[in-house]
Amino acid sequence: MEPITIPEERDGVAYLYGHPLRNSLSPSLHQTIYNTLGLNWTQIPLSSTNGASFTQSPEISTFLTSIRSNPKFVGSSVTMPWKVAIMPHLDDLTEDARQAGACNTIFLRKDSPGDDTSKTSYVGTNTDCIGIREALLQNAPTGPDHFRGKPALIVGGGGTARTAIYVLRCWLGATKIYIVNRDAAEVEAILAEDKQRNPTPSADFAPLIHVTDPVMASTLEAPVAIVSGIPNYPPKTEEELRARECLRVLLDRQTHEKNQGVILEMCYHPLPWTEIAQLASDARWKVILGSEALIWQGLEQARLWTGTDIIAVPGLVDRVKAVVAQSIAERSKTSSNL
Repeated sequence: MEPITIPEERDGVAYLYGHPLRNSLSPSLHQTIYNTLGLNWTQIPLSSTNGASFTQSPEISTFLTSIRSNPKFVGSSVTMPWKVAIMPHLDDLTEDARQAGACNTIFLRKDSPGDDTSKTSYVGTNTDCIGIREALLQNAPTGPDHFRGKPALIVGGGGTARTAIYVLRCWLGATKIYIVNRDAAEVEAILAEDKQRNPTPSADFAPLIHVTDPVMASTLEAPVAIVSGIPNYPPKTEEELRARECLRVLLDRQTHEKNQGVILEMCYHPLPWTEIAQLASDARWKVILGSEALIWQGLEQARLWTGTDIIAVPGLVDRVKAVVAQSIAERSKTSSNL
């Protein structure tokens, strides 16, 4: 395995740790921020693809040993397959990482800021929480309380689902959270983890409800927010078809005015407009592309790594949005030509 790169010409280096990383927009997003701030920094992916071959990212022990000894290290994005496995190896975790059950960001924290001799801790957090929260709030039809006191829906059973549950429950004020997923075992795992994490929930703690069939879905109060975290593949198996029909029923149960229901479609590769996005749009839901969540989580990463109030920098957010939009448009054009 090749050693982790430490570019001599850069003052600071961030990493993107995981694999595969071929489709990640993170390096270009962060480079836009560094260039705007005048920082001689870069973000380096720790796996690569060359035709049919690829270089896999290093094991956790190798990665952590390298960054701890690297004076230019400023932080790292963490993606699959390391988002859960890396957590026990870090010095500390934020509440966002604990509640989401995954770490997508490592940042440095000094015991005594400004003192170069103070101990540095390598802390894991989950900025996907910020990404999902801001993508929904920034597009809420009636303001920040649009989702409060109403049901919400999660589509999927992976890390995105866990993060979205935390956001919808703790920040957006959902009264109950439905889960639709093809794999019942994945949902059972989420329910078990949630019970272990919150053994004595308060009366206003939004319960998780596994929606198992379309008949059940037809009896439920309509959700006002949906976060979908599954790949854009047409459903084929019996379980996939049942889950898709549950979603269709819940989309059609919307009783709000046009576009008052909001769905965040986290899948944006290879095409940003998915089958689920089209279903939601046909049912008069407001569709938010997953690139919105990508942008806001990346801005939060940059805030942690640079110590700068990124959002307050004039023009920076618009530059980042433009770069991401251009990258997605180019990839969409390439995919449509294949």
